Amino acid sequence: MNISKELIAEISRFSTATLHEAMGKTGNLPSGIKPISPKMKVCGPAYTVKTMPCDNMLLHRAYAYAKSGDVLVVNCSNFYEAGYWGDLMSLGAKTKGIAGLVIDGCVRDADDIETMGFPVFSRGLCIKGTGNQGEGTLNEPIIMGEYIVNPGDIIVGDRDGVVVIPQNKVEGTIEKAIAREAKEERTRAELRKGRNSLQIYGWDEKYGY
Repeated sequence: MNISKELIAEISRFSTATLHEAMGKTGNLPSGIKPISPKMKVCGPAYTVKTMPCDNMLLHRAYAYAKSGDVLVVNCSNFYEAGYWGDLMSLGAKTKGIAGLVIDGCVRDADDIETMGFPVFSRGLCIKGTGNQGEGTLNEPIIMGEYIVNPGDIIVGDRDGVVVIPQNKVEGTIEKAIAREAKEERTRAELRKGRNSLQIYGWDEKYGY
């Protein structure tokens, strides 16, 4: 199932928090995965990777094999004391048109990556290098936190975190996100009038405040 560029562009305009709520408070990847620069954002289909601890050969293969617009999504087998990705890989991936990297692990060369503007979302930074044995999987389902990420699922990341949207839920999620934003705008209008959230949500009467 291929998600059109138009749908990807549409879903990219929503925040991760809105999309998470629109899916019934699901799809959130581990909260420790954050952009290495606060203004970084990413949106696109997942190209999934599972690599062994302290080994990044499959990441080199992943950005070589992935399509322009894909987001590399990487499970590092719960090993965080290594910098699996750096500035040279970022340059190669950006040149090819890869949309970004979401890695449940650490990276390095953060200043250079930020300067070139390649979106990287990681657990943190680590200067330690890796090996290149190449064991693991490419473009097969992986587990990220509480969720299975399938190749082609839509990944959206911003300063708040990262959310994964199953391919068969993209259109429905967009509809619910639009409705949620409209509801929140109505709430903002009431707040600007001077009403507080207890009054707006009816909690003052329900709980006797």
